[in-house]
Amino acid sequence: MTLTYRYFPDLHQEATVQPDGILSRVLHNEGGIRTVIFAFDAGQELTEHTASRPAIVQILSGTGTLRLGADELEARPGTWAYLPAGLVHAIRAESPLTLLLTLLPKE
Repeated sequence: MTLTYRYFPDLHQEATVQPDGILSRVLHNEGGIRTVIFAFDAGQELTEHTASRPAIVQILSGTGTLRLGADELEARPGTWAYLPAGLVHAIRAESPLTLLLTLLPKE
């Protein structure tokens, strides 16, 4: 049996911030787990929305505001958050920002 793995030596090279834009790239999508890297230019945002699956957000670089339900929280390198399915959330980049989103299997 051959086991396949994915390896990224530097996640920052997988998502270059686009001027006045948001870039997203799927890094992994298997076994009910989908991992997407996002790069936001300063001032860009994903407005309030929900997901049908639980998710984990990890901020890799930059700063911003992460809205989880009614709470507005600081987003900076090292920030980690678990979002249950159905939670209203949003993110706004205050500086160029990259994040890793991992969508988990439905509970």
